[in-house]
Amino acid sequence: MTGIDRQALVGASPVHALPKGRLPENVLHFVRILRAAGVPVGPAKVVDAISAAEAVGVANRTDFKAALAAVLCTRREHLDLYDQAFDLYWRNPRLLEKMVAAMLPQVQGRTGEEHRPPDAPARIAQAMAPPREDGPRRDDEDEVTLDAAFTFSPREVLQGRDFASMTADELAQVKRMIARLRLPLPQLPVRRTRADDRGARIDLRATLRRAAGAAGGAAPLAFRTRTRRSPPLVVLCDISGSMDRYSRMMLHFLHAITNDRHRVHVLLFGTRLTNVTRHLKHRDVDIALGRVTGAVEDWAGGTRIGASLADFNRHWSRRLLGQNAVVLLISDGLDAEAGAGLDHEMERLSKSCRRLVWLNPLLRYADFEARPAGIRAMLPWVDDFLPVHSLASLEALAAVLNRSAPGGARRDPGHRRSQARTLAPR
Repeated sequence: MTGIDRQALVGASPVHALPKGRLPENVLHFVRILRAAGVPVGPAKVVDAISAAEAVGVANRTDFKAALAAVLCTRREHLDLYDQAFDLYWRNPRLLEKMVAAMLPQVQGRTGEEHRPPDAPARIAQAMAPPREDGPRRDDEDEVTLDAAFTFSPREVLQGRDFASMTADELAQVKRMIARLRLPLPQLPVRRTRADDRGARIDLRATLRRAAGAAGGAAPLAFRTRTRRSPPLVVLCDISGSMDRYSRMMLHFLHAITNDRHRVHVLLFGTRLTNVTRHLKHRDVDIALGRVTGAVEDWAGGTRIGASLADFNRHWSRRLLGQNAVVLLISDGLDAEAGAGLDHEMERLSKSCRRLVWLNPLLRYADFEARPAGIRAMLPWVDDFLPVHSLASLEALAAVLNRSAPGGARRDPGHRRSQARTLAPR
């Protein structure tokens, strides 16, 4: 593999085709990099990729990239990894500009988010790194008596790590941890009652039956108490392009809680609303996510939060938000329609459920401010505003949901207004 072989793909000007013996070798190595980065490509994909490359040729970089993507990418979530791996391996001229810009001083805005070009994920860098050779240790090398890396377990190290900055191995470990997470909800009293000798209500029917069987003698009173049950959980998850890095990990979390408890409903939205509860019921996470990907048509696209919530309030709220339902809204609040109609739909959603929790990955920044119009319209109507970018944030969510107000009452609306004023731009 030489730099001349891949240099033919740089630029839009036509170039002569590579020697036939070099192209399969380069494509083979590129497929190995994708496999190491976590894209499921087997030997059969290598043969198909070589055939597609020879059929399309390398005279046009765009056609060559699209041909390989059509063969090697079977899921939408793999397209971002493929694009960045392709630009790195086949030498994108703009890559050097990104690297130079990354070394310049960063200017931090009021929102706390640094303005920098998107770097390649750690899993791509790890896949393209040469394998480490473990040779025999020399006798004259000093032995390490204490290694600080082993003072913390892998779980503790990955607790606060951002999902977007993890390598492929770290993501695999976190997915296994997420599969064991549970989301406890406090049990609330419902209208149904059950027999209880220490209950507060007298069970008239049972008392009369006892009196009839006592043949005129004294019969003890029978009592009943209200049954307690966990409320339904409804999840509205944003799968737009700005949320793509986190929505894929959230689907693993939603698969775990859907198979752990009853009455969990999951709906995904980008430019439209899609109910994927039935697909997530499958026990195998890979099959479940594959079915979800096939059912969603607007993955990693635009964001129409107002229209999606209007669709939910019109067609789904009456059947899903009964019995004191808890709603988890997972979104960054960046609406393409600048919050048009969002305030009205959020008010209706908030009044239809017992508790509305908004999970926003932008809260990972310490200086976050509610500057976009969509966030300002949504914030006054939520009961809890929490981050969702790491394993620790998911465990904190479980702790927050397990805490309930006395008697199952909702938060005071004054708390929500003060929360909105605190995060308002200054």
